[in-house]
Amino acid sequence: MQINSPISVISSYNHHLKKVSPRKIIWNGREYIITQVGLHHTNRVGRTLFHIFSVAANHTFFRLSLNTDNLFWQLEEVTDGI
Repeated sequence: MQINSPISVISSYNHHLKKVSPRKIIWNGREYIITQVGLHHTNRVGRTLFHIFSVAANHTFFRLSLNTDNLFWQLEEVTDGI
């Protein structure tokens, strides 16, 4: 389901691997611990670069977007896997 809602994200950065990973999201007052990070890719819209992450929190799957201009996170899609 398309959401397009701002969210809070706690992430980590590994300087050896040069890799950022979302660890927890807070959406609609609920916390979701990320149990798996799947695909990660970038997308450019005009001059703005977005990092797109597909993640899972137990049996709920999320598509997250990080805007590199303002460092705002957005929840683009959510599904329960059914």
